[in-house]
Amino acid sequence: MSSHEKPLSTHHLLEFVERIRIAEASFFSISEPWADTTSHAGKMIMTVFAGIAEFERDLIRERTSAGRVAAQQRGIRFGRPKKMNEEQKLLAKRLLEENKAVSEIAKTFNVHKATIYRLLDKEYVHDE
Repeated sequence: MSSHEKPLSTHHLLEFVERIRIAEASFFSISEPWADTTSHAGKMIMTVFAGIAEFERDLIRERTSAGRVAAQQRGIRFGRPKKMNEEQKLLAKRLLEENKAVSEIAKTFNVHKATIYRLLDKEYVHDE
């Protein structure tokens, strides 16, 4: 394995070794004698690394979840921004009540007609 192919993490190392195993080959590092999938000790080390990789994934998942909760408590919103704010929705309803065409209203707010149909109650929508 050349220096540019070296795994970046425990997870990457395990994926690399697994690809070698699937190819029905073995992994042996000249510079790291413990990294030898042909020996029992090397297989045990890889098993330990698998546990470490799972632990790393769990830590990342916990930190990500905690960060998401903290951000939500600070008022941070996730997901795609809304196409129209509440004021624009009310104006769109008023325009529909004035019998404006859905396509015209959509152009006014620079949204697709489907957005207007989704945002508004069926009772407000008039045929064009």
